[in-house]
Amino acid sequence: MSDDVRASLSDVFREEHGRLLASMVHRYGDIDLAEEVTSEAIEVALQRWPIDGVPTKPGAWLLTTARRRAVDRLRRDRTLSTKLAILQIEQDRAGIGQRTESLAAGAFDDDVPDERLQMFFMCAHPALNVDDRVALTLRCLAQLTTAEVARAFMIPSSTAGQRISRAKKKIREARVPFRIPGPDELPARLTVVLQVVYSIFTEGYAASSGDDLVRVDLADEAIRLARILQALLPREREVTGLLALMLSVHARSAARVDGDGTLVMLDQQDRARWDREMIDEGADLTVRALTGGAAGPYSVQAAISALHVESETWEATDWAQIVELYGVLMSLAPSPVVAVNRAAAIAVRDGPVAGLMELDALADEPALQAYSPYHAARGDVLSRLGASSDAATCFERACATAGSIPERDYLRRRADEAREAAGS
Repeated sequence: MSDDVRASLSDVFREEHGRLLASMVHRYGDIDLAEEVTSEAIEVALQRWPIDGVPTKPGAWLLTTARRRAVDRLRRDRTLSTKLAILQIEQDRAGIGQRTESLAAGAFDDDVPDERLQMFFMCAHPALNVDDRVALTLRCLAQLTTAEVARAFMIPSSTAGQRISRAKKKIREARVPFRIPGPDELPARLTVVLQVVYSIFTEGYAASSGDDLVRVDLADEAIRLARILQALLPREREVTGLLALMLSVHARSAARVDGDGTLVMLDQQDRARWDREMIDEGADLTVRALTGGAAGPYSVQAAISALHVESETWEATDWAQIVELYGVLMSLAPSPVVAVNRAAAIAVRDGPVAGLMELDALADEPALQAYSPYHAARGDVLSRLGASSDAATCFERACATAGSIPERDYLRRRADEAREAAGS
């Protein structure tokens, strides 16, 4: 199989995987079964499509194949009476063996909301532990690896795996329904769904591993899901805030690496390469998110990002307001990560000494020990203070805990430069 064909198929599978998995969960109520038959359908496609060609409706083809695999599996496993009952329902509903491609295609219409979003809300059911809900959704629907899920939580991979398994078991045993919740149920689930969408975007914005800094497919998917959420819940200001935040951040993607794939930090980026249309849309949404009452965490972050992308230069950025907004964010959603970002902003507004004091106050936070941006921020302020040897140590530690190759290369270069300065 040629590289071009493989890349083309990879794009199709990435597009259809979440929809197919959600459809299988919807019909059979078993995430493990759904994952198995989804993988099997894709394996069959990998064998047949390079020979027969990609079908006109690849999603419908995969859905039909996955359904047949599910039926075969359920028929073989006669000890699972509950699954056999589900099989009978499926047979009565659609007529196994008589289903056509056109019927299968009906499950892949582009109506809002789609089945993936329904599965997001199912995984956000209050019967599940909050962290388990997010871990499961990231693994199953966002197709993040267990290691990538672990990075989102700053936990070991084994712990992330346990959370995913625990959530699957709970959904199966509690028979959690697959549907969009009613108005009275929505507040308890929406926060988790927004957290999942933002986690998908974060992995897309700064990949936790691999050759590329940005995974555009994940960032685009998160924005697409946020648009669906906004259409579904136009009055939920935090939904609007999240969409605004992601648009204004994603608008800078083209300038975050140079022609060689080297990481370019915000102060060095060519702002002419930023997507102005995306920035303008994000700005309009930010105003809407901040209008009508107290702002939520995503809306505040959208305001911070808007201040960055609306500034003509790094020096012209309103750092005083950014620091104040980070203070608001700390009161709404306090976390070590927010504290690091606030400290970095203070280092620009008030100078490296003030920034270092803020960063050093966070030194004992367990979650920051393996958090690369924390060590990079300390390295940066120490370099500005002329403490080159200490700065090199920080950059080396940041490099050891960084994700993608472009991040590691950048931090290694900063470490080398600091070592050279210390020896001069």
